Amino acid sequence: MSTLARIDAHVVNVSPKTNWVFIAVTDSDGAVGWGEASLIGWEPLLVAATAHLAPDWLGLSLDDAVGQLRVSPQSPGGLVANTVTSAVLQAVASLLVQARQVAPAAVLGPLQRTQVTLYANINRATRLRTPEGFVATARRAQAQGFSTFKAAPFDGLTPALCGTPEGQTLIRHGVDCMLGLREALGPSARLMVDCHWRFDEAHALQALQALAPARLHWFECPIAETHAHWAATRRLRAAANAQGVLLAAAETQVGLAAFQTLFDEGLYDVVMPDVKYCGGPWEMLRIAERAAAQGVQFSPHNPSGPVCSWHSLLVAAVAPVCDMLEIQFDESPLYDALQAGLGMPMEGGQLHVPVQAGSVLGVQTAMLAAHPYQAVPPGIETLLNR
Repeated sequence: MSTLARIDAHVVNVSPKTNWVFIAVTDSDGAVGWGEASLIGWEPLLVAATAHLAPDWLGLSLDDAVGQLRVSPQSPGGLVANTVTSAVLQAVASLLVQARQVAPAAVLGPLQRTQVTLYANINRATRLRTPEGFVATARRAQAQGFSTFKAAPFDGLTPALCGTPEGQTLIRHGVDCMLGLREALGPSARLMVDCHWRFDEAHALQALQALAPARLHWFECPIAETHAHWAATRRLRAAANAQGVLLAAAETQVGLAAFQTLFDEGLYDVVMPDVKYCGGPWEMLRIAERAAAQGVQFSPHNPSGPVCSWHSLLVAAVAPVCDMLEIQFDESPLYDALQAGLGMPMEGGQLHVPVQAGSVLGVQTAMLAAHPYQAVPPGIETLLNR
């Protein structure tokens, strides 16, 4: 069995807001597998964490790496170390596909579906942050076959601002953006709003009520996902469900045990594990299986680069149930340009699951040096937790 021989982190700048971080794992036979470890604003630490952790993993067989690499919310390295671990496990999955010469999803389990429905995250592609700007981006996505759209229009809002005149203006603006999308796209489009934990309970309820005419499919991440907010989250879920709206969250949760707590506490209708953070493809599949057993929808979080999309697609293909998969629509032409190998053909708002034995998605390494790391503004996760 091949062993892990080299682990390298690569950072590529794709937009003024975004760097993608890819981790390449080379095995002792010279094959390369790719994982994604993007975490906005933490790129230098991700590179450093990769160099720090890699010596412990070099020399492991592929099977031993699957069994021994583990994530934990209690890791001293926090989300950064868990993200590196998750990315290395993604890469190991690709190495196993090549070593065993099987279909890409076969290293995870039997195929449950041959195509996976997508939704368009239109947020980062929308430069003009007005109702008209969001509508223009949604129209472009609609022309490419999408019928489901997500936006995050509450820019600048924080829980501390919600009750102030400035905060109220930001809330009204975000609501207007979603109402504009509903009016433009018509009654058949499925709409979701991502709140990025910017609300307190009272003002999340205010926004939810104001959004009722938008007829949302789900209301995502309205308040912080901490123990202190569990009772408020249950109340928000009840209020959303009374409007026929689902409550979705959990994109930065790490490991099955963390998700089991959310299931036990009855917090969400939809969980959104991210293969970059939750523990890699096998752990995400375990989360999907547990979600199905608990009657909670599974919809992978994926506002990311092509490598994350590849591994998310494969988990979605073998999960017992998968509602739909997120795609960051039109943020950068590098999404397509960076892909090497098999690729991911999309048709009618769906991705077809690759079945060619031994095929994996690679990265055009020559492109990486052409788009080096640039400092970008910190993500909302950082801003809310300083």
